[in-house]
Amino acid sequence: MADAAGRFKMTAVDQRPPIKNPIAKARGTAEAPYDDVAQFKRLLVETLQDQSTALLLDPHFAYPRAVDVLSPQKGLILTLEDSLFEETPGGRISSEIDNWSVGKIKRAGGDAVKVLAWYRPDAAAEIRQAQQAFTRRIGEACARYDIPFLFELLVYPLASDAEQTRDYVEMKTKRADHVLASVEEFARPEYGVDVFKLESPVAAGDLENDTIDVAGLFREMGRLAGRPWVMLSAGAGKPEFETILRHAYAAGASGYLAGRAIWLDAFAHFPDWQRIEEGLRGDAVAYMERINRLTDDHAQPWFDHPRFAGQKLFAPDDAGFRAVYPEFDHG
Repeated sequence: MADAAGRFKMTAVDQRPPIKNPIAKARGTAEAPYDDVAQFKRLLVETLQDQSTALLLDPHFAYPRAVDVLSPQKGLILTLEDSLFEETPGGRISSEIDNWSVGKIKRAGGDAVKVLAWYRPDAAAEIRQAQQAFTRRIGEACARYDIPFLFELLVYPLASDAEQTRDYVEMKTKRADHVLASVEEFARPEYGVDVFKLESPVAAGDLENDTIDVAGLFREMGRLAGRPWVMLSAGAGKPEFETILRHAYAAGASGYLAGRAIWLDAFAHFPDWQRIEEGLRGDAVAYMERINRLTDDHAQPWFDHPRFAGQKLFAPDDAGFRAVYPEFDHG
């Protein structure tokens, strides 16, 4: 997933509603035509993989239509969560994509499993427990199949909040303590998270607010994560995401896993495929080159994270490792 220097420069191509909904609107159809969605995702892989260390694909469109153009030199991350969450009076409940699993991701050649869980530490107890159980069983499966677990967290509006949205975007009125408490919960060993994909603890519109200790909140988020972490863009604009990365890298983040901040401007030209491709090969690639330089200069290599301080790849680092090296446990 990372480059040889230990930094993550990963591009997300697994979005479903953020791609399907605009296409359906442009086509004037109830559902986005499959071929349109798949063609766009294939184009993303073709145009952006040179600047990426890994790409995140979904099993609906991107994997079946674009894996053949994905370079074997690039990491393959596959998403597991269903984009259709259950909205209840007490909060959101996540689930896996039907007919899809950690084992299938491993067999399909995946280098990691990515899962998004919506989470509010102040949601109803049964909702929190459902989200915790969802994450725990995936972490256990990743351990059984010996595949890295890349876990994404997003806070969201509860029914009592003034701001309401079902879109996959940053909650503008989110509270930093909700973001931090969520990270603290899922950093517990029982969830088996290997890498966190995290949102900014501060809304993009407040990053320049002098009354908020933005740097301190990022540092606290990194401390609570307790393992390598990368930043998500959550639909932030290009300048805002770059600012987020600067704060994150100063706090010890190891890179990014982003999508819309990179390719959304080009996607706005749909259904003009020529203009989309020009935008991807032009502005999107130039933006990736810029944030990759920022990542090279300031992101912490994952293997320098304090979690790995002094650790060796094998323990013991001699022929005796075979006696303690575990077999696969497929349950």
